[in-house]
Amino acid sequence: MDEFLVRAALGGVGVAVLAGPIGCFVVWRRMAYFGATLSHAALLGVALGFLLDLDLHLAILAVCTLISLGLYLLDRNPQLASDTLLGILAHSSLALGLVLIGLLDRIRIDLLGYLFGDVLSVSWTDVVWIWVAAALCLALLGRLWTRLLTMTVHEDLARVEGIAVERMRLAFLLLVSVMVALSMQIVGLLLTVSLLILPPATARRVASSPEQMACIATALGCVSVLVGLAASMAWDTPAGPTIVVAATVLFALTSLVAARG
Repeated sequence: MDEFLVRAALGGVGVAVLAGPIGCFVVWRRMAYFGATLSHAALLGVALGFLLDLDLHLAILAVCTLISLGLYLLDRNPQLASDTLLGILAHSSLALGLVLIGLLDRIRIDLLGYLFGDVLSVSWTDVVWIWVAAALCLALLGRLWTRLLTMTVHEDLARVEGIAVERMRLAFLLLVSVMVALSMQIVGLLLTVSLLILPPATARRVASSPEQMACIATALGCVSVLVGLAASMAWDTPAGPTIVVAATVLFALTSLVAARG
């Protein structure tokens, strides 16, 4: 197997391992639109990274973190509905990112690569970045799992039990920010949410417990990455979208089996 395929597979699987459990909470808490907002804002991180000559992963992570913090603060003193705030943040940051990219005349940017992913260009440095970040996030998620689950099931009960709900919410927003930054090169900014949503939504139909759902979602995400890469090489299709199509097919097959059962 060519080395670039090994790097692509390792990078994609690393993202899928993190996307599985985080995506479960995104599905449970109905936060898909928040994920979409961060993925749109990530383009602003790309533009700032080129403009300020910063590492793109760190630039995207910084922008997504700032968006998460801004939403967290605005949500505590709501003047507008959450979906309205998300819409404003998503489209304004996307527009600003496109404007800044348009001003970078001396730098040639593969915009389609950032929008839809370029997993085959993943380097060993990218692989290390993905796996180290995924390991740290999973360790943190493991420590917060019970508290996050309690907060998701019943927020008032979590407060009664002494759980710092606001801190848990902020921590989870930051975890999603890291997930978006990691997904950029694998499936692209516009398809990041699909990797967070499709495997958990598929796992939800067959799992009997939250932990089982997270494990199944992780496995399905890994399968989607590997099958998508294989199909991309066989049919000469874009790797990122093909990974998402593979995840969609798994969801459709599971839905069909569940409907017949």
